[in-house]
Formats: sequence, C-alpha cells, structure tokens
Amino acid sequence: MSARDVLITGIGLVSSLGEGAGRHWKLFAGGTEPVVDRERFAPYTVHPLPAIDWGLQIAKRGDQRQMETWQRLGTYAAGLALEDAGAKDDEALCGSMDMIVAAGGGERDVTVDASIMAASETEADVGVAINRILTTDLRPTLFLAQLSNLLAGNISIVHKVTGSSRTFMGEEGSGISAIETAAARIRSGQSSIALVGGAFQTEHPDMLLSYELGGHLHRGDWKPVWSRARSEGGGVVTGSGAAFLVLESREHAERRGRAAYARLGEIRSAAMRRGDGHAAAIAAAIDSIGPAAGDLLTISGASGAHAATAAETEALVARPGLVARGLSSLTGHLKEAQFPFAVATAALAVRNGAAPAPFAADEKPFAGTPGTVLATTIGYGSSEGLAIVTKAE
Repeated sequence: MSARDVLITGIGLVSSLGEGAGRHWKLFAGGTEPVVDRERFAPYTVHPLPAIDWGLQIAKRGDQRQMETWQRLGTYAAGLALEDAGAKDDEALCGSMDMIVAAGGGERDVTVDASIMAASETEADVGVAINRILTTDLRPTLFLAQLSNLLAGNISIVHKVTGSSRTFMGEEGSGISAIETAAARIRSGQSSIALVGGAFQTEHPDMLLSYELGGHLHRGDWKPVWSRARSEGGGVVTGSGAAFLVLESREHAERRGRAAYARLGEIRSAAMRRGDGHAAAIAAAIDSIGPAAGDLLTISGASGAHAATAAETEALVARPGLVARGLSSLTGHLKEAQFPFAVATAALAVRNGAAPAPFAADEKPFAGTPGTVLATTIGYGSSEGLAIVTKAE
C-alpha cells in the first residue's frame, strides 16, 4: 500500500445499454441482451445511443448546440464520472484536476459531401464546382467542431475542469495511452487527481465508411464478438458510447474521504507486430502482468476483427485459468473509449465482488470472488493494452 496508489473513485459510462455505472453493472451482473440497430445502416449493425437528456449534465442549450454528438457524449459521461466521484460541484477541486482525453476527428458534413459527389458526375470543371459548394454550403464553424481537443475544451467549459489538459489520438491506442499516462503521473507525484476517458459516436455515415474502407465491418446477422470469424466482412460491430474515470492518489482520496471502486495496478501498452507470433506476444504480455496461478477474470475489449480477435482468443485459451467476458458483444466497438470502458467494467467487478454474467453462450462461468481482474484491449488494426485492477484496500 502506498500513498501514490492509483485509485478509481469515479466512473461515468454511456452505451446502448443506458447510462451510469450502476445501470451497467446491474445489466452486466444479471445478464442482458445487446441493443442493436440492424436497419439504419444495413448491411451493417450498430449498437445505438439510448435516449439522453443532455441537459442533466450540460445545462446550457447553447453549449449543447455548438457540440457535435460525440463531444456532447464525452462531456456528458465526464459529468457522470465527476458526479460519481463527488467532485462535480467542488469548483476548487475541478479547478486543480488534470484531464487526459482520447479523441478522434469530428463528423463530416455528409450533405455537403453528397453535393460534391453529385456535382462530380455532371459538372465540366469539378474543381470549380467544389470551390463553389465549399464556399456556399459548408458551415464556417465545422472545422472548429472537428478539432479533437475540443472535447477536452468543452469539458473544461461545462464542468470547470481546468488543470492541465492533454488529448491523445490514435483509435484504441489513444484510450490506452490516456489511462497509462494519467496513472503514471499520479504514481510519480506529478498529479493527484485526473479525469480520463474517451467517447465515440458511430451513428454517422462517415464513421462507418472509415471502417469499411479498411474492410473491418461485420456484415449479416449480428453475432457475439467471439463468433464472427467465419462471417462475411471484417468482424467489427461498432457502438456509440463513452467512458470516463476519475483517478486519484490514495493520499488524495483519503484526504477528502472518498471510497474507491478499485486500485489500478500495472498497465502494459505495446505496438506488437501483427501476423505470425501475435498470439504468443499477447500471451507473454498477459503472463508478465497477471497473477502466476489461479482463475483470473478478464474483461476483454476484443473488437471482433478476425485476425486480432483470433490472436487474443488463442492467447486466452492458452491459459486455462482465464475467464473472459467480451465487452463488445454488449456495447459494440467503442474505438477511443474501448480501453477506458474495459478498465471501468473491471473496477465494477472488483467493487461488487462478482463477475459479470457471460456475455455470450460460449463464455465460461466464473466461480469465486474476483479480487484481481485483467482488462485488455487488442486494437483491430494496431495497439495493445492490458491493465490489472485490484481491490483498493
């Protein structure tokens, strides 16, 4: 036990299942069916956002209007985490709180894109047509709304979190780096409390296009994350959601009398060579971070991508004591928010002293009380992250 142990004292979650740490744990523990939309973006399936009253965490309508959906989503989840940590109404605490956000790019104006594509089929001079459409149809504020660091900016404006601020980009790797950096700063004494997390909004054609151009999206009937290997497409079913955590040093949490969900232990990040040897590299990383023996509950952020998920499956099966729960079966792939969501779910399991019910028929039951939980995220294209979450005692 150390004064600089990293404790998880607040969790803010939003997914297709609803919002809040309590609701998610109730559904995870009791067993639930995924919420999916098979029609809007057919042949692709998505896990859609639930109905959200944005005003509960973003009071001013003006603030809501100037944000794209992914920014509202992240700002909302950040508010849930601050509220859960007992920090939301403490201006002095939020004013000194550091923030690390995992973010992607903004949403494109699909109507303008469609106009340009249509003009390219009929206009003699496509360049002239593009300039005309961009100067007349494109919103001047669109480029500001696309800035990745505006999610952190909006959180600062709405929730008054005004300590140091960092934004990482790079799909799942950004979420891994955000958690790893926040924890390292707390352990080194550079920070005492930090808000960290990410958000992803998939219900937008350009977001799905970016996956499909790489051949990543699953087609056909929905299947659990472990069961897509022989299905058409690339295996990834995306979801809209967000996950934010409040991390703080043990000393800081005890000073303000806050109980913790769990302690965030060792974190490993990597950029492993894909292909032959990937499964062995994942297994070696798990062996280096996990307990030497005994059953180990594993909250996996597997995306369903054929090669990456096959490699993770091989690594997990090679260690019989590992009992995995494939988070994406219920939430969809959350890109930047994938690792923070997996870590948050691991913390909920530790706090409640129980494993989530199997998320799919081929997942094994877990006997006993999970005092230590492994959270993993093996990126669909690159980046690997693992974290150990234990009791806060």
